[in-house]
Amino acid sequence: MAKWTPKHEAPEPLEGPVVATITGGTILWFVLFLVQLPFYGWFDDRDLTWWVWTCLAGAGLGLIGIWYVRKRDAALKRHAAATAPEAGERQAP
Repeated sequence: MAKWTPKHEAPEPLEGPVVATITGGTILWFVLFLVQLPFYGWFDDRDLTWWVWTCLAGAGLGLIGIWYVRKRDAALKRHAAATAPEAGERQAP
C-alpha cells in the first residue's frame, strides 16, 4: 500500500482572542447553570438533572481552560519577545 504524502504544506493555525473566547464560554456555562438552578425540581421530576450538572461541569472545565490558555498566551508572548531581538540582530549587518 502506498504511503500518503501531502501535496502542499499545512496552513498555520489560526490565532485569535483565545483567552476572551474561553472566558466568554465559561461565563455562558455558569449563567446557564444559574438559570436552571431554580428549576431543579422540574428537572428532577423528569430525571433530567444531568442538564444542570452538565452546565456546572462546563463552567468548571472552563476555569481550567482559562488557566491553560492564559499560560499558553504568556508563553507565546515570551517566545516572540525572545526571538524578536535575535531576528533583528541577524538583519542588521
